Amino acid sequence: MKMNLLNRRTVSVLICMLASAGMLVSAQNLSIKSSEVSVNGDTNVSHKFSIKVTEVNGNMTLANNRPQTLTVEIPVRSLSSDEKLMEKKTHEAFNEPKNPKITFKMTELGSIQKSGDKITVSVTGDLSMNGTTKKVTLKADGKELKPGSYTIQGSLPIKMSDYGMKAPTAMMGTMKTKDLVTVDYKVTFEGAVIDFN
Repeated sequence: MKMNLLNRRTVSVLICMLASAGMLVSAQNLSIKSSEVSVNGDTNVSHKFSIKVTEVNGNMTLANNRPQTLTVEIPVRSLSSDEKLMEKKTHEAFNEPKNPKITFKMTELGSIQKSGDKITVSVTGDLSMNGTTKKVTLKADGKELKPGSYTIQGSLPIKMSDYGMKAPTAMMGTMKTKDLVTVDYKVTFEGAVIDFN
């Protein structure tokens, strides 16, 4: 009787191990290899500004040729401007010492379509910055550069006030950035080959 129970337990453990191994084999990864990201906006004195993002980290896992997870992380310190005062004010607006990172985590894959080497994708996820998290939808166009290399680009309008941020000011407060800014992004993921068919 004890022998039968032991045998059953052994078989159960082996089945679980094999199932886990199968899941690990089927899971595939891609990571961000290059990026061009900027935050663009306007001020109350019609002075446009652009802040470049110099560091973007991200990872995507796939199963059955569909994204299962997508995480993107940007250090606030990587937001850089030729106008050093604007750069400093931007870091202050994020309260960088307390909230050092901007993150996006996908919660739902809306759609993904491929025609030739062109890709169209829509994902919904949680965007977190300045200690506040909001749900956003990213709609992007992309291209398959080669098997295992994919570029995705798009724009996301954001209201700073939605994240509890005060618009940066300069010139003794006479120049103030407008609440609405646009994040323009172009990122290249490399890793597993995706068969969209």
